[in-house]
Amino acid sequence: MSTPPSRFAPYKNALTALSKRTGAPLPSLIFSFAVLHELTAIVPFVGVFFAARGLGVGEHVVNHFVRPDHPEDDQSGYISRQLSQWVDGGEQWTGRVGRRYGIFGFKKGQPANQDDVQQVSGKLAGDVANAVLAYGAVKVLMPVRIGLSLYLSPAFSRGIVEPIRLKVIQTFRRRQA
Repeated sequence: MSTPPSRFAPYKNALTALSKRTGAPLPSLIFSFAVLHELTAIVPFVGVFFAARGLGVGEHVVNHFVRPDHPEDDQSGYISRQLSQWVDGGEQWTGRVGRRYGIFGFKKGQPANQDDVQQVSGKLAGDVANAVLAYGAVKVLMPVRIGLSLYLSPAFSRGIVEPIRLKVIQTFRRRQA
């Protein structure tokens, strides 16, 4: 009696073919994608944050999307609702990270409460607004980030990850000998 094929078999076959076609081992490709995906989040976040800070536009852009009355209004479009959700998510993320590391105007280890977020007449202000804008920009760039990470993974794997992996293996083999 033979076992039925796994429902993941097509994916495994496709990934194995990709690995052979690109000349990079599959674990290395996966690791490369993960590293590039994170880099394509961190670099734009830092760039947008400092650009918004330097130009002083963070507060204006973010507060444009903050809708205190009826944020889930049926008459607002999908894009407006999505942007508003990203602003809310960015505000929560900024509060968590700010309290953990003592950045964005928060004190390190400060307990969470409703008045944490720097606000001016109910609107986000200062570095909090800049961080929320950068968070939203990274979310908007998600399809581009994924495509870029997929495209660059084979080259990153062959050029950076594999040489480092081989050096580490070589070092441990020398120590054993």
